[in-house]
Amino acid sequence: MTVLIAGAGPTGLTLAIELARRDIAVRVIDKADEFFQGSRGDGLQPRTLEVFEDLGVLDQVLTQGIPSPLLKILIGGQPVGERRMGELVDPTPDRPYPNGQMLGQSRTEAILRNRLSDFGVGVELSTALVSFSQDDERVIAELSTGEKVEAEYLVGADGGKSAVRKQLGIAFEGTTDDSFRMLLGDVSADGLDHEYGYWFAGPDNPMEGIVMTPLSGGDQFQFGAPLGDRDLEPSLETLQGLVDKYAGEGVAKLRDLTWSTVWRPNIRLAERFRVGRVFLAGDAAHVHPPTGGQGLNTGVQDAYNLGWKLADGREVVLATYESERRTNAARVLGLSEDLMQKHLDGDETALDRGEDTRQLDISYRSPDATAALTTGDRAPDSPLLDADGNKTRLFELYRGPHDTLLRFTPSTTTAHPHAVTITRAPEPGAYTSPEAFAYYHAEDGDEFLIRPDGYLG
Repeated sequence: MTVLIAGAGPTGLTLAIELARRDIAVRVIDKADEFFQGSRGDGLQPRTLEVFEDLGVLDQVLTQGIPSPLLKILIGGQPVGERRMGELVDPTPDRPYPNGQMLGQSRTEAILRNRLSDFGVGVELSTALVSFSQDDERVIAELSTGEKVEAEYLVGADGGKSAVRKQLGIAFEGTTDDSFRMLLGDVSADGLDHEYGYWFAGPDNPMEGIVMTPLSGGDQFQFGAPLGDRDLEPSLETLQGLVDKYAGEGVAKLRDLTWSTVWRPNIRLAERFRVGRVFLAGDAAHVHPPTGGQGLNTGVQDAYNLGWKLADGREVVLATYESERRTNAARVLGLSEDLMQKHLDGDETALDRGEDTRQLDISYRSPDATAALTTGDRAPDSPLLDADGNKTRLFELYRGPHDTLLRFTPSTTTAHPHAVTITRAPEPGAYTSPEAFAYYHAEDGDEFLIRPDGYLG
């Protein structure tokens, strides 16, 4: 099998790793001439950290990233308090990574590219998808290099302006609001403590101002400021003027602007995520406002959901991709849009981030399901002791491209190649974990099939 992925952002790279570690031939093409350099989607949610642990990149992400910083709030140049967008939560055995991590998108992509190279796969730059056709057995794609590629599947992870989505003729439903614009950029700031983030605003409207959050790996901040209807260029001079306006002249001297963009609220959801052998994922399927830090993370979840299903290949499995991920994307878009509206309304809770942004509550359960834990729910982690008394975790046993059969004090045998027996007290050939019984609401004899993406099958 060969899968062609158009787009080498976090979504495309995650999918490529998922396929490559299953020994599936994969090609990743991108029309860009060089890799993106900038922070853009710099917030990694807890569920994404769990995915990255499975993919073997979490240690690098934690080493290179930083926790959500404490924000110093200054109104009219006067300090009025400190706060975090989301309060730090202590890890628990079933939720080992309850807090997000801040890491510039280009650094996340570099980590994923390096992991992909472990499987002998690289990104093909300066290679755009020109056109494609498909039948019941294959996709034939024409590339800008003149090459024609034959693949079993094509995945469009090529962003909000997706060429794949456009050729499929899939409607991209939603709105673009040109009346509100935000200037974003990566810039160094002499005079500010890089251990903190900052919210600068005027006394007449404390909710209209600029936010500067530290980026790891140097002295830069990610800068965000509303432009309104002003036609300003995303230049160093523009950013400096906004800092002087909201923070006061002389508070911070900006330098080394390395990335900037003007963002407009563009909130859209593709009508379909699949046509035949062609799939959409990430921004090609849904675009989010930056509020809530959901866009990049939702794309990673798309890829993690799709990878094992492409490898499986059965239609009954492939058909669940759209139903599961489109429903989730719609929910997450609603959350992001609500937070965006709070910013526009000047709501003082606009910077608050709660449990619903961590993506640990993502579930594919049936709407009428009432059980505490059921098919489609995230499989919790749990501490275990093996038969020799060594400590391990369920997530360690789940790691890899396989599914896992959890058996709680079974009375029968099984031929499942990745069966895990759990008992309350030590028994030969079993793992001991009274905690797992509690986290899974399990009784003796219960069995749970854990999908390769960490959800209950």
